[in-house]
Amino acid sequence: MFSARVRAVAPLALVILALSGCSSWGCTDTAAERGTAAARVQVVDTDGQPLGVTAAVVDWRLEPHPQVPSEGDRVHFHFRFDGADTYSDPAVDACAVDKERVALGCQTVHSSQAFGPADDPLTGDDWLAVEHPERVAGVLFIPNDQSYDRRTCEVDIKDGGGIHPPERPGRGEQL
Repeated sequence: MFSARVRAVAPLALVILALSGCSSWGCTDTAAERGTAAARVQVVDTDGQPLGVTAAVVDWRLEPHPQVPSEGDRVHFHFRFDGADTYSDPAVDACAVDKERVALGCQTVHSSQAFGPADDPLTGDDWLAVEHPERVAGVLFIPNDQSYDRRTCEVDIKDGGGIHPPERPGRGEQL
């Protein structure tokens, strides 16, 4: 009698655990596929769906950073985010690249950094430090939104998991 009740209740208990997210076999982490780098990109979420935001490199030049001129030239670039609102704050990776599109230095740029002058409040600027500034041939954005990275299964087995932004590019990576 007892074993019949256990056999009847056990599948129900497993279903409840699975639906509640308490089952370790249900949590998986994956990384989104990295989009194609360009000077102008449509920002996409982790599912590859456009966010309605365009990020563009307006211009760039090599010059010493005013706060640390003794460190030599850095890549000073201006950018623009069209379609971003103050709540979402999308972010993309910006990379200085050589003529073969090999990353020389990268960092994340948020749309909230675009608070340019009154005549163009959607623009901003930033600096990239690179080891060999003379090799820089351009600055590219990677379209994947880096502003939100949910918890991993390792950190939170119950609420973690899902698709995460792709790994950020590093020096020497072909873009």
